[in-house]
Amino acid sequence: MMGVNGQMVSTIAIDGPAASGKSTLAKKLASKLGYLYFDTGVMYRAVTLAALRHGVPVGAEEAVSEIAQKLDLDVRPPSVKDGRQYDVIMDGEDVTWEIRSPEVDRNVSQVSMYAGVRDAMTKLQREIGARGAVVMVGRDIGTVVLPDADLKIYLDASVEARARRRFEECVSRGESPEYEDILEGMRKRDRIDSTRELAPLRPASDAIIINNTSLSVEQALEEVLELIVSREDPV
Repeated sequence: MMGVNGQMVSTIAIDGPAASGKSTLAKKLASKLGYLYFDTGVMYRAVTLAALRHGVPVGAEEAVSEIAQKLDLDVRPPSVKDGRQYDVIMDGEDVTWEIRSPEVDRNVSQVSMYAGVRDAMTKLQREIGARGAVVMVGRDIGTVVLPDADLKIYLDASVEARARRRFEECVSRGESPEYEDILEGMRKRDRIDSTRELAPLRPASDAIIINNTSLSVEQALEEVLELIVSREDPV
């Protein structure tokens, strides 16, 4: 897509709190534009998988950070039609589905908090972003990873709406959660994400904030596409 003064809107950053709908929006936007959809969380999952495979305790911050710094990791457009949104290649191996294991799920939050891991992954994320034609989603993309992104979106929604979405996702998977438990967990996650010292969750100063509380996915997508067109043909 062309941007202001004929420049490409080639790097798009989408940030926001948990369950704000940013991943769903990013997938649809990337598909519409023919861009790579890049959920940066997969990189922290890959580091976690590598640590587990090496028998390194995830609580050993220095050892896990060393693994992250040496890891050969890439995220590419999907090469297999098996429902994946991208390929995750770790040390030459396709680990796209392995990083979704329950053991990785249980340990990735701790791994992603380590400064050494975040530094290493941020460097790799920037390298992928520099290729262009990417919609990158996370919690610190516009502020830390791609501060010069062509377009920055911060997708927000009320905590109640986000908890309801997460509740419905769990129910659709056959689980029986309590809505109040999910709501309290969401509030706790928001407090941690927004007050942490390292890369706190906040909109970039030049991000466009979209409140997704009462928007459908298609409405949010249309709003972002309109933003791209407005930059393509400024008034």
